Amino acid sequence: METPQDNPGLPPRPVRIEVPADAAGQRIDVFLARQPGLGGRARIKELARAGGVLVDGERAKAGHSVHPGQVVTVDPALLPARETAGAATVEPSIPTSFGVLYEDAHVIVVDKPPGLSAHRPEGRRGEGSINLADLAEARFGELSRAGGEDRPGIVHRLDRETSGVMVLARNDEAMHFLKAQFRARTVEKEYRAIAFGVPRFDSDWIDRNLAPNPQRGDRMIVVQEGGREAQTYYEVVERFDGFSHLRCRPKTGRTHQIRVHLQSIGHSLVADRLYRSRNVQGRTMPAGAPVPERHALHARMLAFDHPVTRERLVFEAEMPADLESLLGWLRTARPA
Repeated sequence: METPQDNPGLPPRPVRIEVPADAAGQRIDVFLARQPGLGGRARIKELARAGGVLVDGERAKAGHSVHPGQVVTVDPALLPARETAGAATVEPSIPTSFGVLYEDAHVIVVDKPPGLSAHRPEGRRGEGSINLADLAEARFGELSRAGGEDRPGIVHRLDRETSGVMVLARNDEAMHFLKAQFRARTVEKEYRAIAFGVPRFDSDWIDRNLAPNPQRGDRMIVVQEGGREAQTYYEVVERFDGFSHLRCRPKTGRTHQIRVHLQSIGHSLVADRLYRSRNVQGRTMPAGAPVPERHALHARMLAFDHPVTRERLVFEAEMPADLESLLGWLRTARPA
């Protein structure tokens, strides 16, 4: 498949892609975002809205599910321009370093900073692709690709704006062993969150299934039927006037799980731009509060069995400066 992004000298022209068997049931925006040269899901959605995505000759929405044998036609000429000539753009600073908590011949444990993606979008390199996986491979050498060619070493992931502990696999043996632990739910995870409001209970389980939001493909929602099971245990660490510091221990590892679960009980994370509880919609932070530039969630602890020695390993990442600053302010300015 050749596109204008692959060869800038070519005039834009439609691209036809036959859906393979292993893509059965995928959303069309997910399917196309995995094809080289067409951009990420956000751009595919814009293209679909512009009428530039067809399935067997019929216009398709971004949430349309594809099936083997169907032919998807994409018109790159309708892809939104990446830049406007002469317009000044300000890109957020992306971290290019990370802390190392542990390393040996099999695993690497890191403290991921906020703002750094775990891995690059599939099939894309270059501009906008600064990510933990590539930085780690440049620093430590070749990592396992058993989890995907575009995600060297990545056993699990954290949201781009979530900081904290992650484990990377140096070889395939380690990758398979670690992934098996995540599937078996024997990996222990603890997160720290700063949320609006104070929960009614000192601790509780949130057991609510999650599914992709059909209206917003980049978000998840709680569903009464269907979806995938998701359980999060939380404890109140500190109470403040209008805020709380929570310890969260997810049993499952669904996309955005903690953020959606806390939103569902009315306690969305401070500075979360995607998930906001109805009772805090439009609420602004108090004057003088050091509001973090990302949602207030940190992966504090990770425990797993070593893939070779089988020793139980436990790693912790200290609260980052932005969240510690907010907690310090709350302790002084908004005591319970």
